[in-house]
Amino acid sequence: MSTSYDVVIIGSGAGGGTLAHALAGSGKRVLVLERGGFLPRERENWDEKAVCLDRRYATAERWRDADGREFAPSVHYVVGGNTKMYGAALLRLRAHDFAEVRHHGGTSPAWPIAYEQLESYYSAAERLYSVHGRRGADPHDPPSSTPYPFRALEHEPRIAELARDLEHQGLRPFPIPLGVRLGETSHATAPIRLARFDGYPDPTEVKADAHVAALVPAQSRGGVTLRTECVVERLLTSTSGREITGVLVRHGDETEVVRGSIVVVACGAVNSAALLLRSANDAHPHGLANRSGLVGRNLMLHHNGMLLAVCDVENPSVFQKTFGLTDFYRGASAHEGHGASEFPLGTIQLMGKPDRWTVEFMAKESSLANRTADDLLAHSVDFFLTSEDLPDPRNRVTVGADGGITLSYLPNNLAAYEALRERTESIVARAELAHGRARPDFLHLRLGIQAVSHQSGTLRFGGDPATSVLDPECRAWDVHNLYAVDGSFFPSSGAVNPSLTIMANALRVGERLLDRLGR
Repeated sequence: MSTSYDVVIIGSGAGGGTLAHALAGSGKRVLVLERGGFLPRERENWDEKAVCLDRRYATAERWRDADGREFAPSVHYVVGGNTKMYGAALLRLRAHDFAEVRHHGGTSPAWPIAYEQLESYYSAAERLYSVHGRRGADPHDPPSSTPYPFRALEHEPRIAELARDLEHQGLRPFPIPLGVRLGETSHATAPIRLARFDGYPDPTEVKADAHVAALVPAQSRGGVTLRTECVVERLLTSTSGREITGVLVRHGDETEVVRGSIVVVACGAVNSAALLLRSANDAHPHGLANRSGLVGRNLMLHHNGMLLAVCDVENPSVFQKTFGLTDFYRGASAHEGHGASEFPLGTIQLMGKPDRWTVEFMAKESSLANRTADDLLAHSVDFFLTSEDLPDPRNRVTVGADGGITLSYLPNNLAAYEALRERTESIVARAELAHGRARPDFLHLRLGIQAVSHQSGTLRFGGDPATSVLDPECRAWDVHNLYAVDGSFFPSSGAVNPSLTIMANALRVGERLLDRLGR
């Protein structure tokens, strides 16, 4: 087996898997190293207890918080990475997110590239991941050169009613752009069924994750080798430290060094930073590419939370995740007892049904504690709220002497999240009251550090090596053949799911790598 390649990609998720697709069939020799194996297609994929309570597919690793407390992170070391479990909501960052933006909690910095430089790659990523949507329906959807590849999913009756109710309030619910392979092509390998989705693997392979949508076709196009169960221990450099000369890989009890003209980290924002920190040497005593001292810093996790509206009427929807709201993305006018906000609040989306143990936890200290989880879920409409987490150098990834990961993290800009939650409760309550129903009861849970949700920012890119780790092409300033294509490159997080931006950027970087290597 060869140990020398044109490009070595570490990680097979949204960034790594998409980059492999961009390089496939080019004549270049590409190696993808994945620390996990293939997630099995089995009945437990949709078993609520196996997935949510027993954590059948999550890593057994334990990380620590700033106080040294261990926690079980919700990360998945499998081919396709965390996209195997994601909800496939594939939204573009808004055009203004690429500029400096003022928030309740401070200012998010500008990106070193403009939206227009990423637009064509967004379109390409939407095609690759079979995105279903309706262009122009989202009031803050940025300009696009192409329509969505496929039409938006239809609402089920209860959700259609709620969407109409919100429109009557002057709001603009829009179809969530979803990456699903619904038979418009010959992709689907099993009968199409959209039910268990957010947080579950999909044995039908209808969900467009990085494994089925990017890696499988990449391998069929040639030039891409995937090796599983390969843990990258560290990156080796030349004496000067300016070049990666080897990737130290552990496979079971054996280790070997593989070499690539270019090495790309795509392990997820936390693990990519941890790998560079573990790779410290005489030329890079504080971690690879860390002249700025920013490797691992500015960790962003988004303020994400679940809000359940428990209503009088039942919600029999099998798949309710079909609309979102960005009316409050850039701020909010005074409305129904709420004052105006000049600052951004965030995004509201419907979500897949949460598991019963989470609902029991959410209800146990509430007035609904005497109702069963099944009853609550039968009557709930379930929302996922996202507000922007601002970069803060004190929020960071570090590694201990044993190589273990510690996340030091304090949330910021929470005023935006709380205002978004209040607005959501208000508009949903108003919708129910308009039908003569009782005001819903609300259950709420903001995700904690263990969710590691929408992780980004730990290897930020920029125009100045003193204030960034990567240059605008996502190449490390200090190591000329080292790149990063996961969410670590984000200088700010916006308030939409980061997956599509990671995918689009991977396609952009893929073009740059082919130019560098000579097409």
